[in-house]
Amino acid sequence: MIHLYHGDGKGKTTASVGLAVRAAGSGMKVLFVQFFKDGSSSEIDVLRFIPGIDVLIPEVWYGRYRRMTAEQQEEIRHCYTALMHDIEKRAERYDLIVLDEAVSAYNYGMLERDSFVETLKEWKSSREAVLTGRDPASELREVADYVTEMKKEKHPFDEGIIARKGIEF
Repeated sequence: MIHLYHGDGKGKTTASVGLAVRAAGSGMKVLFVQFFKDGSSSEIDVLRFIPGIDVLIPEVWYGRYRRMTAEQQEEIRHCYTALMHDIEKRAERYDLIVLDEAVSAYNYGMLERDSFVETLKEWKSSREAVLTGRDPASELREVADYVTEMKKEKHPFDEGIIARKGIEF
């Protein structure tokens, strides 16, 4: 089944990490992939050491999409397209595939949209997949079996407190 964790609140990645750990603890093989992140988030350090979990981080990272140049965006698009092809080739080895921030990659056109949705439809019958990110397109909502919204009511960032290691990253 396909899980979609979305919203403007904290907890999307945290929930996907929790599900990855739960799945690995039950003997499932997990592939954890992050888009628009550089692999320095604290959860990655731990996930790499858990038996049954493999981690993939894109080779190219330029920070937030809106701050990228057109050339950087094009490079990221090629990188993410190649990454998705690699994931599709590996998919049969995994029971759970987490695509952290794939919703953002999809929304910004960094993934081949039709191909991505078709891949999710194919996976539904053979594995679990988790997508995280903000403002999912209607076609991602439609293909999902679970849709969970993380809604921010209050966050320290609103008071000028920056992200804290171990809590937000």
